Amino acid sequence: MPRCAPRLIGTALVCLLLLAGSLRLYLLAQPLYGVLLLALAVGVAIVFGHHRFTAARFVFPAVAAVLLFIAFPVGYTVWLGFTNYGSFNLLTRERATEVLLATRDVEQGSTRDFSLIAEGDRYRVFLPGDGTDPAVLSEPHPLDGSMQVLDSETVDGPPVEPLARRDAIRLRNGLQAIAVATPDGGELRYASLRAFAATAPTFTCQEDGRLVSANGERTLVADDDQGFYIDGSGARVAPGWRVAVGFANFERIFASAGIREPLLGIFLWTLVFAALSTGLTFALGVTLATLLQWPHLAFKPVYRILLILPYAVPSFISILIFRGLFNQNFGEINLIIETLTGGRPDWFTDPALARTMVLIVNVWLGYPYMMLLAMGFLQSVPNEHTEAATLDGAGPVTRFLRITLPQIVPPFVPLLIATFAFNFNNIVLILLLTGGGPDIPGTRIPAGSTDILGSFTYRLAFQDSGQQFGLAGAITLLIFLAVGTLAYLNLMAIRRRSKVGP
Repeated sequence: MPRCAPRLIGTALVCLLLLAGSLRLYLLAQPLYGVLLLALAVGVAIVFGHHRFTAARFVFPAVAAVLLFIAFPVGYTVWLGFTNYGSFNLLTRERATEVLLATRDVEQGSTRDFSLIAEGDRYRVFLPGDGTDPAVLSEPHPLDGSMQVLDSETVDGPPVEPLARRDAIRLRNGLQAIAVATPDGGELRYASLRAFAATAPTFTCQEDGRLVSANGERTLVADDDQGFYIDGSGARVAPGWRVAVGFANFERIFASAGIREPLLGIFLWTLVFAALSTGLTFALGVTLATLLQWPHLAFKPVYRILLILPYAVPSFISILIFRGLFNQNFGEINLIIETLTGGRPDWFTDPALARTMVLIVNVWLGYPYMMLLAMGFLQSVPNEHTEAATLDGAGPVTRFLRITLPQIVPPFVPLLIATFAFNFNNIVLILLLTGGGPDIPGTRIPAGSTDILGSFTYRLAFQDSGQQFGLAGAITLLIFLAVGTLAYLNLMAIRRRSKVGP
């Protein structure tokens, strides 16, 4: 067997799995993801299947991971910002048309209760008599989702005990696909959890693509600019479909006061939150590290362990604990404050107090990181400098501000920029602690006083009743540009530091 045979066999197996996954995604109406897997299969076949690309095999997995899990999500999210994608525009135009054509109206007076009769793995639909129509029993059907019109016969009653209603409800997906042809020539379809009824299509499609109601009173015309069918009154009829809208989402952000004003306030709060969190954690961390460096301090190991504990506990656990501690009615913090002052701060309903609480918790979570870094940087400060300053009569504060701090700030700069960028998108803290609240009154979109841009976008995309993915994508692009600028500043700081040297 050739030496390359195991590699070629492994490459072939991986390519077959990727091709199978690509075909499966295409059949599930996800052609974009299918194309991605197809491209990955081609890349694997070329790089690992030909000896000329031996060197590329070492970097191909990393490049593929970056393209699939970083570049593609970023690009796809940016593309969404230029579309109307949302909860009302999830489908393609063809699928939206199919949904509207599949809707049916129930004819008045045709509703009849039903029950199911089990026969092994198949079921019969029993429609009891109602005084006008006789009881009928359909032929058996597996209720597997296949569409079929079932013949029926007149009976005196159910042959066996029908299924319980809760068991019949579990089979509703299969019931929606069938119809029961009655002996008098009628046709009854599943209309509700308890009834079958005679139904008629709500709309029919004309040759010119218009959808016309059964009585001809309503006509729907497709509008590809809005991604909806429009009726005669100009109202949009859901569901809609995805269309490119250009810069319409960005125009909404900057032109609509109901979006622009809360977004501007959230942007400013995000900057303040990130800056204060970074500055306060740095100040507290450096102060504690400096105190722990004091040679006359007893029990230093104990203090170090206690001060590092917040860093050892998973942040989401600490956040949930603080959420309970700050509870306005039963939290320990309010109980202590009430005992001392007689008041109970409204931490979760007052905007200023809510933001203060968020900063307190974030500083608690972030100071151990800064303290650990500062403890290392302080070790690099030469003792000769502080000793010389002491001989010149400088006090401890002066020595720290004039000697120690200027020497530890340069290596801290890239880390401070990275911390600022992290806090700029620290949505876990906001969502777990306050959920973005308290809400800002009078806004057209879900926006809270403690929301930062990341949590605001998350709520807009996934928690709003309208789920405006396109608008959220446009805001995400703005956040991406802001964070990209911070990353560039971080890179510049690192380069400057490398040129200056230690």
